Amino acid sequence: MEPENPNSLPEPPTPTPESSPLAPPNLSPEPCPVAAKPNLLHRVFLGDEGLRAGWSVAIFIGLLILFVFALGTLFAKLHLTRKGDLSARNAFFGELAGFLAMVAAAWIMARIERRRVLDYNLRGRGRIARFATGIVAGFAALSLLVGALDYGGWLLFGPMALSGSRILLYAVLWAGAFLLVGFVEEGVARCYLLFTLARGINFWWAAGLVGAMCADLLIRGKGEGVWGVYLMALLGIGPCLWLFLKQIPGAGFWYAAWVTSTFFGFGHTGNKGEAWIGIFAAAAIGFVFCVSVRVTGSAWWAIGCHAAWDWAETYFYGAADSGMVAKGHYLTTAPVGSAFWSGGATGPEGSVLVLGIIVVLLIAILLLYRRRDSGIPLPAEGLQQASG
Repeated sequence: MEPENPNSLPEPPTPTPESSPLAPPNLSPEPCPVAAKPNLLHRVFLGDEGLRAGWSVAIFIGLLILFVFALGTLFAKLHLTRKGDLSARNAFFGELAGFLAMVAAAWIMARIERRRVLDYNLRGRGRIARFATGIVAGFAALSLLVGALDYGGWLLFGPMALSGSRILLYAVLWAGAFLLVGFVEEGVARCYLLFTLARGINFWWAAGLVGAMCADLLIRGKGEGVWGVYLMALLGIGPCLWLFLKQIPGAGFWYAAWVTSTFFGFGHTGNKGEAWIGIFAAAAIGFVFCVSVRVTGSAWWAIGCHAAWDWAETYFYGAADSGMVAKGHYLTTAPVGSAFWSGGATGPEGSVLVLGIIVVLLIAILLLYRRRDSGIPLPAEGLQQASG
């Protein structure tokens, strides 16, 4: 047996083609699994973003109606609400039922759609500042309308209806009630519906939904107020058709704005004492609120503006709102002269002057918020992208 040489080194292993660093990689393709074609049921209910927008809206509205009925019945049984009573207490609990129903419906939809409730146009930067600015804008806009009516001789101021500590008491009570109004109406129209429709609606579906609302009013014969809805439908069809024909990116947001604004006017046809100007004004201010979502990135400005507008009209100036005067208002006002100018029994919102105030609000929101946080292009931006 020969002794081992201590200086000898073991021979390196012979590299195999697989282990050699210079060997070419194995380029033989691995078998790819063949993606199964989605079945018909999958295509009907699911799209690129999960549950299709139409089904989401239908389920949300169904849940909302169910919860509103249940909570409304419960609150009536507990004697918290009474029909036809426009008091601060009745308004607060009535809107509280709507608010809880909306939150419950939105929470369930958020679970189904794998989102968070704040995703429905409640995010964005500077939410508190947006909300506060909306409050100032709403009170200022309604005050400007009342001032114009007074200047033209179409509104008469009477004595103060409250005094002492009751001024502050009712101011707080009505503030709570109208804050809930702002959350409920904007939460339904400018939060869930606008967000959901914008992600999945096209021109033909938008035109069909608006047409269905108009057909419903035509069949049921809801009085002259329906012309406000018809006017909003007609004003929206031209721009939306242009967006469709030009294939402008982000047009879905504007289709959704047309539908939700018309729906907002449609919803006000159930209010007694509303004339066509008031119905159209509701639809038009709804469009302004949609624009505010676009330019601010959230619905917080709209919520604040809506709440402050109603508070100023109903409590502070004591004017009629959809033909009803609230109990426990601060100032007293009454219409004078032609209802076309004064608003008549409808209140300031029924005056043709309200349309000018809405235009002022639209210009103000565009000038105030030039930063576009939502990422949804305006028509002009989309045209530049399409041509560039």
